Amino acid sequence: MYEGRSFIAIIPARSGSKGLPGKNIRNLCGKPLIEWSIESGLQSQYLDEVMVTTDSREIADISAKAGAAVPFLRPAELARDDSTTLDAVEHALDYYRQRLNREFDYVVLLEPTSPIREKDDIDNMIEKIVMHEECFDSIVSIGEVHEHPSIMKKLHGDLLEPYCDELPLTTRRQDNPPAYFPYGVAYITKTTVLLAERTFYTGRTTWYKIRRHQNYEIDDIYDFLAIESIMKKEKGLV
Repeated sequence: MYEGRSFIAIIPARSGSKGLPGKNIRNLCGKPLIEWSIESGLQSQYLDEVMVTTDSREIADISAKAGAAVPFLRPAELARDDSTTLDAVEHALDYYRQRLNREFDYVVLLEPTSPIREKDDIDNMIEKIVMHEECFDSIVSIGEVHEHPSIMKKLHGDLLEPYCDELPLTTRRQDNPPAYFPYGVAYITKTTVLLAERTFYTGRTTWYKIRRHQNYEIDDIYDFLAIESIMKKEKGLV
């Protein structure tokens, strides 16, 4: 609870993963990957509930042992390759409302594939969105990208073409205006607006800038190895 507003953190973790099978429970610096996100949520001063939505009994057991609420196993039809995170979030909110008689003012999405969080990231984001709730309905964590869109290319047969024709081609990265990518440290949205607009990128979205070493998400083994090395360096882990 913060300033009278309630918050539920939802951590989506289905069992299937083609890029890196079993990634949500893969050992990362001594803990299952998902446990890092659970711990970040539990360290928050303001979160009223930290829950995991998963279709896997193994993930559910690991999550519960780490301190997360796991009140159900996600239905199989919401854990397919083409299932969206929003589908899982809506199902979780409906479960809490219908089965547990609990509703929350804000949803905080914590993606387990973005385990590098500073201890105050979540609370800083909560404070900012509540402080500016008359102007914004959502806040998204962003990191400045070094592979600028102006240098990106696309293939047209055997021809290499600019990906964004409208952007001027520059030779030095510092000549470009900064570009940002939404990394999954946290997405926070007013529940009513999330359900109405069905997106975390609502019409009134603000931002929270993360640090350079947090600009990674785990989609494959190379991402995992990069994050593992970063966490060992930044957190002094072995």
